[in-house]
Amino acid sequence: MNRGLKLTDILVTIVISIGFGIVYKLWGPLYYFVKPFGLHIDQLIYGMWFIAATVAFLIIRKPGVALLAEIAASSGEFIMGSEWGLEVLLFGVVQGLFAELVFMAFRYKRSGILVVSMAAAGSAVGSIMMDYYKGYIEDLALWNLSLFLGFRIIGSIIIAGIGAYYLVKALEKTGVTSLVRPTEQEDYDALNQ
Repeated sequence: MNRGLKLTDILVTIVISIGFGIVYKLWGPLYYFVKPFGLHIDQLIYGMWFIAATVAFLIIRKPGVALLAEIAASSGEFIMGSEWGLEVLLFGVVQGLFAELVFMAFRYKRSGILVVSMAAAGSAVGSIMMDYYKGYIEDLALWNLSLFLGFRIIGSIIIAGIGAYYLVKALEKTGVTSLVRPTEQEDYDALNQ
């Protein structure tokens, strides 16, 4: 299998990402809606901002796709008037890079639910580093910081890990993904589990 990105791979990744960029933009008001409930409940839904990387990688399964997907999705969100401004682009780069590093660690050969969940958690760690750099989480008490970190990582695993995995599995059952990558025997085996 050719590991390099072809123009088709790039275009499909960007189309997927623009779709998620719209979702990201629409997710902002929901995030602010649950924020007042306290106890960092908002962090449980933060994982939606990492899903473009994992979904795009599960569909294309080539090096660079996760990073490209997050950059394109954050660009789409920015163009639509993100409430976070240009900062959203930097977050997209870091989140995509951390997901990409996880896929790279497995040499782009594994795409099971555990690996995808680890990539989602990697994106969460990248976003937490960005939040730390912004300077607003280091003042939290230890219990509060633990809740913040735990909920963000759990939310990312649920939404961008498990959710992305089953979303792509559902797409594979429809045959849509066979248009962008050939179906392999392991894909069929995974459906029978």
